[in-house]
Amino acid sequence: MLPEDRRQFQRLNLTKPILAIARDASALILDLGITGALIEHYGTANPGERLRLAFRWKGDDIEFDCEVAHSVVVRAPAGDGEHVASHTGLRFMKATGNSSELLKDLIATFVGHVLAAQKANAAGAVADNLLEQLGHARRTRTTGYVTYRLKDGTWWRIPTQSPVQPKDGFTIAAYEDEEEVQMLCSSYAAADDEGRRLIRMVAELSVMSAKK
Repeated sequence: MLPEDRRQFQRLNLTKPILAIARDASALILDLGITGALIEHYGTANPGERLRLAFRWKGDDIEFDCEVAHSVVVRAPAGDGEHVASHTGLRFMKATGNSSELLKDLIATFVGHVLAAQKANAAGAVADNLLEQLGHARRTRTTGYVTYRLKDGTWWRIPTQSPVQPKDGFTIAAYEDEEEVQMLCSSYAAADDEGRRLIRMVAELSVMSAKK
């Protein structure tokens, strides 16, 4: 099972939707995060409804059992001239096979590409390099998390048991390599607001790896 944590996670706002299958019909993934997605589909959905979302990444299938968090009709009738179209927020409940790891790879790749496109090349490299190491054996040596907060140009390192991401920095698993953390701090300090939000996505993947 995926964590039942209901706090707000960062999401990727996809400039190009991902084709998917939901309720055995075609759908588009508009936003995607660690714990859920926003999809566009035909028909309506009710909060609490359970459904399966499936899509492909690098030739592999990613599938999650999901719960509808919210849904709103956006077009009536929609492109087929018969059914309404809805935007539905999904909460990931259970992953099929290695779908969680594939999702991490997908998000890491997207974050790195977006940061590079914003000319935050160092941050993009950090996203790729740090996330390649998530879930490796370092996890067994250290538990908990560390929050890094940037205040008046100075970084504060705060050991914590809370995975929450602060607005003025980021929280990662305590086992992450110090050199990689310093690169992440430098990239965060140089990034704009959107770049910092994406770097928090990098941190969230580290947190999710530690919570297993």
